[in-house]
Parts: sequence; structure tokens; C-alpha cells
Amino acid sequence: MKQLILLLSFAILSISCDKKVDEKATDKEACETDSKVNKDGFEMYEMSEMAALMEQMYVDNERLKERIMKGDTIGKFPQHFIRIHKAVMTDETDKDAFFDEQAAKFIKAQELIYQDPKNAKEHFNNGIDACIKCHEVKCGGPIPKIKKLYIE
Repeated sequence: MKQLILLLSFAILSISCDKKVDEKATDKEACETDSKVNKDGFEMYEMSEMAALMEQMYVDNERLKERIMKGDTIGKFPQHFIRIHKAVMTDETDKDAFFDEQAAKFIKAQELIYQDPKNAKEHFNNGIDACIKCHEVKCGGPIPKIKKLYIE
């Protein structure tokens, strides 16, 4: 009986994984992700330089959030954040005046965390605000994840 249930569950799972997903449901194809087809015909995800940078900034900010919440020393501003102005995007038309403005606000808030650690929480949350404002216009997919960074 257990084997039958297991087999049935596997079959349902396999069938459900084969369903096609509407492009809008994947939030503009995960914000127009880059991909390549390998020699076996499988499409492989390849992150743009900007997407990889943003993933790294997210991880860095998770660690920074922990340090701020614990009252630990902040450290030094991560210089790789400055690459936000030059990193290659999946869709280069997204790099416009609005993006530049939000990126500048993000960098300024991040720098202030290190320059004014007494108000680190406020500066940190201002940086997260800049991320969300930009993503509301450019690529909404990561917003729920970004919101988790806020310091209450």
C-alpha cells in the first residue's frame, strides 16, 4: 500500500512539474533572466553580472543586519557595492536615470552605515527602501526577499 501511494505521489509530482508556466506568472521570466542551451538541449540559467552582484549584496546585508542587531562593530564599507553603477544588466534598457538615482540612494545609505554607526539601523533601512523602490519599477520578483532585510 505504501509503495502504491509513493508511486502515485511521484507520478503526480512528475506530471505537475511538466506543466508550462505563463510568462507573467514568473514575473517577467524572473526579470528576463539570462540562459543558455547546453549541448544536450537543456536550458541552463546564467546570471547577469548585475544579478550576481545583487545576490552578493543581499548576503552581505544579511550579515550586516545581524551585526547591527547584535551591536557588533560594523566594519568597512564593501567596495564591490560600487559596481552597481557599472555591472552589466540582463536588459541594459533597465539602466536608466531612475535606476541610477535609486542606486545612488542605496550606496549613500550603505556608506552612512559605516560613517555614522550610531544611526546604522536607520541608514540600513533607507538602503533597503531604495532597493524596494527600484524593484517596484524594474523587477518585482525579489521584493518579498528584500523586505526580509528590514530591521524592525
